[in-house]
Amino acid sequence: MSAAVATTARTAVARPPTRFGRTPTISRHLRKDRRTQLPIPQVKILTREFGPCRVEDHYHTTLADDAMYMTYVHEPNGRAEPRPKRLTYDPTDPYTKNRHNPPVGGEQLGKKPPPPSRPDNVVRLEKISIHTMQKEALQSKQNLLGPIMALRALTGESFKAGGRHSAEGIQLVRGKKSVGGWIRPGVPVGAKVDVKGQAMYDFLGTLVEFVLPRIRDFGGVILPPQSSSVNSPSAVSGVVSFGIPPEAMGLFPQIEVNIDSYPKQYGMHLHFVTSATGVGAQNRAEALLSGFQVPFLRK
Repeated sequence: MSAAVATTARTAVARPPTRFGRTPTISRHLRKDRRTQLPIPQVKILTREFGPCRVEDHYHTTLADDAMYMTYVHEPNGRAEPRPKRLTYDPTDPYTKNRHNPPVGGEQLGKKPPPPSRPDNVVRLEKISIHTMQKEALQSKQNLLGPIMALRALTGESFKAGGRHSAEGIQLVRGKKSVGGWIRPGVPVGAKVDVKGQAMYDFLGTLVEFVLPRIRDFGGVILPPQSSSVNSPSAVSGVVSFGIPPEAMGLFPQIEVNIDSYPKQYGMHLHFVTSATGVGAQNRAEALLSGFQVPFLRK
């Protein structure tokens, strides 16, 4: 038995000690992305959700039912047929055969009724758009590095991250026309990012639990006056927008741990895009956000 152990020991010693320490030879180089100059892996890397999201589960288990109950409109006899967009003429009449027939009623954006109240039409949050503008970027584009890194730290979004081809990452906001001689077309003046899926609910939970309660003199999001029109484009868009001051950036846990790494704090505009459409879309969108503990205030 000892002879067998000695033979095994000699065999192990005879192997080169650096067998697994050598760098493997590269037989085929990876292709590089022309835009980022980073190697493209041979297999598609797709990330999944690592754990359940409490805010998203709250919507599907509680808030969706409450939103349908609050916004339900009973229509026992169904809806009347919509008005035709164009007038109808007798096709056999030679005087109206080639007559110009324009649309009737003009723009119907603020007059369209909401979709029928059904479980598949419950108002939901589709995405959160975060936008910040830096006037100092007009002098030097390097001043946009701080906002870009802040948005990336807050949302974790990057271009096609995790194999998600719809992820656009952080985008530059460029001027569309000349304003006062200090904004020119095509000049980058800010950054924005669209957050969807679980990252959207994670950001919303952080906002309502850590940031909004700690903002000084913040009573809630100002609602439009009751005398405002219900047919305006903003009232039927289903988008709730408000801004947070620059000092609120340091209240996010992702920024608070290394706030000294940023040259300054930046204010942000938050746009909550919902699926609500038609007359009363703004009220349904605000009711949805109030279920997520976003405070509202009417002066």
